[in-house]
Amino acid sequence: MRRALLAIAGLAAGTTALVVLKGAPEASPVAQELPAPRPPVVPSGPAPGRSAEPTPTSAASARATVTPKPRASATRTPGSRTGTSARPTSVPRTTTAPPKSTTRKVTGSVVSNEYGNVQVQITLSGTRIVDVVALELPQETAQSDRRSEEIDGRYSGTAGQVVQKQGADLDTVSGATATSTSYRKSLQAALDRAR
Repeated sequence: MRRALLAIAGLAAGTTALVVLKGAPEASPVAQELPAPRPPVVPSGPAPGRSAEPTPTSAASARATVTPKPRASATRTPGSRTGTSARPTSVPRTTTAPPKSTTRKVTGSVVSNEYGNVQVQITLSGTRIVDVVALELPQETAQSDRRSEEIDGRYSGTAGQVVQKQGADLDTVSGATATSTSYRKSLQAALDRAR
């Protein structure tokens, strides 16, 4: 029984000594003095018919506590670490998604005249007109086909009057008044839908 108690007391004292010697990562490697372990109080043995439980005094002595000496303050040199190293605060990352494409196509209504139908489609980037296409123009006769090509050439496309003027205030094509007017009406209908 004595051997068991001595073994427990020795184990506790040894563990405590290791903890004290090892210390924190910044502790100096110089060994620190430890108080001498106290011999455990061993009871004289259990009385007949009683269990062999340790008495409160023997249990307390088996848990030998060693109070470590306060550490000497370490002089900090640049680049050295201390036990209470502060982590750098992280700044939340803000991610900016690429802007969504705001290009959209809007089709005007079909406008009829004595030569045929006219329908215009505009392409907008945000609120700016970037392209215009005539989906339908009169082409029943050679003369109406020629006039339609002239109107399409002046008004439509990325460099046409519609993109330049950013609206339906267009110059009338000489000799194609009816088709020019129909084009402007379909264009205005597309602009109204785009709002």
